[in-house]
Amino acid sequence: MILPTVMFNMLGTHQPRFMVLLFLSIQILTLRCTSITQELHTGFSATPEPSTPSFQPLLSDPTGNFSLGFLRVNGNQLALAILHVASSEPFWVANPTRAASWFDTTRLFFNGSLVLSDPETRVSWSTATNGDRAVLLNTSNLQVQTKGSPLWESFEFPTNTIVQGQNFTSKMSLLSSNGLYSLRLGNDYMGLYEGNKYLYWKRTVLETKAEVQEGKGPIYARVNPEGYLGMYQTNDEKPADVQKFNSFQQAVTAASFLFMRMEADGNLKAYYWDGSNWLTNYQAISETCELPRSCGSYGLCRPGGSGCSCLDNRTRFEAGGCFNDVGGELCGEEGIGRSKSDYWVLRRSGVEPPHKELLRHVTTPSLAECEQLCEKNCSCWGAVYNNGTGFCYMLENPIESMLGSGDESKVGYFKVKKGDREKNRVWVRVGIVITVLGMVGVIIVGMWFCVRRWKRRRVVKEEDWASPGPYKNLGSASFRSIEMSNSVE
Repeated sequence: MILPTVMFNMLGTHQPRFMVLLFLSIQILTLRCTSITQELHTGFSATPEPSTPSFQPLLSDPTGNFSLGFLRVNGNQLALAILHVASSEPFWVANPTRAASWFDTTRLFFNGSLVLSDPETRVSWSTATNGDRAVLLNTSNLQVQTKGSPLWESFEFPTNTIVQGQNFTSKMSLLSSNGLYSLRLGNDYMGLYEGNKYLYWKRTVLETKAEVQEGKGPIYARVNPEGYLGMYQTNDEKPADVQKFNSFQQAVTAASFLFMRMEADGNLKAYYWDGSNWLTNYQAISETCELPRSCGSYGLCRPGGSGCSCLDNRTRFEAGGCFNDVGGELCGEEGIGRSKSDYWVLRRSGVEPPHKELLRHVTTPSLAECEQLCEKNCSCWGAVYNNGTGFCYMLENPIESMLGSGDESKVGYFKVKKGDREKNRVWVRVGIVITVLGMVGVIIVGMWFCVRRWKRRRVVKEEDWASPGPYKNLGSASFRSIEMSNSVE
């Protein structure tokens, strides 16, 4: 520090106490000038700095563990986000479906509401409040307050993450970053969904410490710092259900922290901050094959880490699945089924659907009748029949990964749209064409070499025996080779 050194030389060495106090005063003033504010009031305004590489902090919680600011996304896009400072892990994003631009035209301001405006891309977000300040609590909860009471808080609008102490209610949902999967609560359960209606994982309240009673309102969930996800119905702090984490009942320290996230692969995971790293603390689905798109469209996943293949043995597996997802429906206008010419049927034995206990099923006396039920139903994409039980499982969504069971009595019937077949079997036709052309090329080249060799041999014979010329050295190597060739012929 230059200023303290200069003043120390001016005042001499006989005033050390004064110098210490002066040095501390300068340090405190410097920290105050450079520290992030802990409250936003009317008149606050901020724009993104062009030189910011990743995150521009604007508001801090009292502990300094969390920060609200501009998060740079994909180079030139901006998200208003709350981060865990030590790890730069985002816990909340203001508008996860649309990002603003990282330009000086983008502005965050407070006028009773927190407002993010971007005139160029017309992206805007607002708390729509009339408060007197905005604060970030030490729980990572962003609030707009009036006279100390919250008018709006980020905890009521989670994106893909909930943190310890945050209530997750039936009015909320956690949506994965790719928008494919969500966590939602039912009357007495929590479930993971693909799209709006396909339930692929379900946890029903076990009522271990408290009972769920009708008329007392819906359940809610909360991540407990002691290391579990609890489901509650009332505020008596007795959970009706407990899902234990790896850190269950471990000592809670000032540095430790927990959060739960809906991941892009469809899994629900919890993480534990040990002071320096995030550790995986819990996952709802432990087997990869039970994830909704583990092997993509019309893929076959074999438990135990055996990898992915295709339900159609003639199709090569590629990342993302076996057939292109052309979208659309099997039902036409007014729910009328499409013609059979619009799709082809793929059958495969030794398969079963993942999470079959959550699927609708009927009992039929034969595989043929099970297939007929699906064939006549235009909302049915496939069916899996179990010859042992007679259960016919109806698949009402486009076909994703199936499980390889090894039991040949379990037979799958799957509809594949013609567009999928034509686009994704191109590699077969191309491979055949290349193979045929290669074989023809080899034959042509071989014939050309044979003809050329035959001509050369004929010329050599004519030169050596029919044409007049100088004396040939019968002991030379070249002549011996000709001789041997003639003797063989």
